Amino acid sequence: MKNILVVGVGPHARRSHLPTLAEGQAAGLVGTVCGVDLLGTADVLVAYDAADGSRSIPVTLIGPFDSHVAALPEAVRHVLDAIVQRRGIDAVVVSTEPAYHMVYTRWALERGLSVLLDKPLSVHAGCSLNLGKAEAILNDFDELLDCYRRARRRFPKILVTVQSQRRYHPAFWRMRQCIAEVAAETNCPVTSVQSFHSDGQWRMPDELLDISYHGFDKGYGKAAHSGYHFFDIVPWLLAAGERPGKELDAVDVHAYVTRPEDFLAQLGVLDHERLVPGFAARNPYSEPELRAATEGFGEIDAFISMAYKSHGRTMTLGSINLVHTGFSQRGSLTPTRASLYKGNGRVRHETHIIEQGPFQALQLHCLQTLSDGHPSVDPYALGRERHVEVHVFRNSTFRPTWKKYTSYDFGSLSAATAPVETLPTQESSRHRAMWEFLEYLNDQRGRQEMRSELTQHRRAATLMAGAYQSMAQQRIGGSLVSRLPFLATPLPAQALPAGLEAAL
Repeated sequence: MKNILVVGVGPHARRSHLPTLAEGQAAGLVGTVCGVDLLGTADVLVAYDAADGSRSIPVTLIGPFDSHVAALPEAVRHVLDAIVQRRGIDAVVVSTEPAYHMVYTRWALERGLSVLLDKPLSVHAGCSLNLGKAEAILNDFDELLDCYRRARRRFPKILVTVQSQRRYHPAFWRMRQCIAEVAAETNCPVTSVQSFHSDGQWRMPDELLDISYHGFDKGYGKAAHSGYHFFDIVPWLLAAGERPGKELDAVDVHAYVTRPEDFLAQLGVLDHERLVPGFAARNPYSEPELRAATEGFGEIDAFISMAYKSHGRTMTLGSINLVHTGFSQRGSLTPTRASLYKGNGRVRHETHIIEQGPFQALQLHCLQTLSDGHPSVDPYALGRERHVEVHVFRNSTFRPTWKKYTSYDFGSLSAATAPVETLPTQESSRHRAMWEFLEYLNDQRGRQEMRSELTQHRRAATLMAGAYQSMAQQRIGGSLVSRLPFLATPLPAQALPAGLEAAL
């Protein structure tokens, strides 16, 4: 059994990582689980995944430090090294604020510890405003990949995998398979892709300042919070349609965003005083004060356009539209959870529309109908994620053997993945990502079967860096478009999950 250290025991880790690690303990894959968090942000014993607090892990508290450091401060490094030695740690889950991902991952690799790394791989405070900090996002990936390669020479078994759960979602596997089938028959790549995601979050004006978790005060926002999932999954789908001579090698990225000053123009302080009982009494800030205080904040919503190129020609037109403020079921002034991370009326809506020339169209709709719940209370929050549909349209006039229209709903996607217990929900996909990591650590899965190894993520880092470069360039009156190479590092074989290939 492998002993695991969780670095960062915040709401995400308690909701996603710790329950799966507890299952791993029950299955004999995981031994000791312990945590590390910043002084003042976690208790010494952290409860999770049970209403009565019956499950908990020991957490060592460390002092805060600057995220820009190249290596952990000596005092922090000493504490972590002592934990590794005392508890016989084999692997690390890095679930901190993204600005700290790099420094913790480097520390783990230097010690031969495998890493499950939360997304995004890295981010820099002010990257939506400062071009150098935006460019550093892609530089970070190249530096981390180089560090990983050096570590593998010393520790051949070591692994870094990224928790990009849509790679584990059966709806996306179905679409990827459909793209590959048509590309093989027609030599036609994906010619356009439109992706949309709404958090369904209603953040009150005073909460722009008073609630920092998943906020905008560090000079970045939606594109860093959940945008990485889409910067990753879109290239992952496009790769299924790449053919010899039509490999993507460059991308133009153009981002339009709203920031807090725009949000306050849409629904300002006076609007909220009229709409929300009690807001005027609670809110200590005037609108001019809010505008001044949020001047250096990051993006709330981002509409990002891409032109994916091959040998100077545009192969695919795309858009990734990311909305923090969208349709919500929040109706009360006081948040039910202080972080706004989950709950509080959040309703997630996600769609993808893919065209493959005149041959195929794919649509994925993943729409919550109820506000976000917590699995410890209700595993599926009364069916909140069960509106999952994949629609496949094919040109049956051109190819009579093709079926003109096929649809897959929650039930059919669930039936297809029953052998590996991967329901078409984000919760289940996150669980599968962690479980795959645990299987690798216990020699039950080979490296070539890993679906999200670090080596596969350069294109995602490129799109995220390009989006922030476009934002930063516009702030100084520069070009609206960021032009970047769009190279993929060599990918291992993309095997389907065990039991899933035959079912599909």
